[in-house]
Amino acid sequence: MHTQDEKPSVVLICHEQDRLDTEALASWLANSLRLAGLIIIRDPRSRLWRKAKREITRVGWLRFLDVLAFRAYARLRLAHRDQAWKDAEVERLRRRYPADLAAVPRIVVSSPNSTESREFIERLQPDLAIARCKVILKQSIFGVPRVGTFVLHPGICPEYRNAHGCFWALTRRDFDRVGMTLLRVDPGIDTGPIFLHGTYGFDEVGESHSIIQWRTVTENLDAIANILAALCRGDEVKPIAVEGRQSAVWGQPQLTAYLRWKWNARRRRDASRIPALS
Repeated sequence: MHTQDEKPSVVLICHEQDRLDTEALASWLANSLRLAGLIIIRDPRSRLWRKAKREITRVGWLRFLDVLAFRAYARLRLAHRDQAWKDAEVERLRRRYPADLAAVPRIVVSSPNSTESREFIERLQPDLAIARCKVILKQSIFGVPRVGTFVLHPGICPEYRNAHGCFWALTRRDFDRVGMTLLRVDPGIDTGPIFLHGTYGFDEVGESHSIIQWRTVTENLDAIANILAALCRGDEVKPIAVEGRQSAVWGQPQLTAYLRWKWNARRRRDASRIPALS
């Protein structure tokens, strides 16, 4: 059995406001590997405007209004239940993976690509890093860890790249591709070598797309840790072959797509409850 010092070392990069990362996944990493440091991103207000401008460029003003409508709907109808689930999941994972996170070195930055972030990682010299951030990392950051920087991507790549892959797979009824992807970061957007596709038996009626997206990660933590440890040991872990598969970058969730998905999900559930006529 490995002692804590013998386990691979990891730096976690994540956003300050997300306890599922800063507490739950941090505790998991501190148990499964050795959490050497935390880079906590405190998002500047300007990032929201830049994100909005990119989405307008991508989909146009009309569909961007659909994006805004979904955000308002989610805040009014989904946020309370989603937050309750997250709070309970954080507590569950903290109990399962107890850790003294206060003892872990950390820095708070406005950008993970900052000089401060690079110097922090270089000083710690971790075996790997886990990026749980909505920022494209520069090679000067993701290239520092010995084995690489890895993403727990919320979607099945290469078909569902970008931050809301589960949402679009659900709304397109592409249920075999509702899941997460463990990939190593390269200079592209979610284009690096893939080592795991993870999913679980989700409830499309009872769970929001956000809960489904989070659970694709939290239900696969043991498998993720095993692969990361194997890569750090130098074991042969062959990437999943993706040649010939479609690849697409998806945008922000839209209300019309969400409501259509949920309506169809309830209809399918109700139809399955109707006894077959003899």
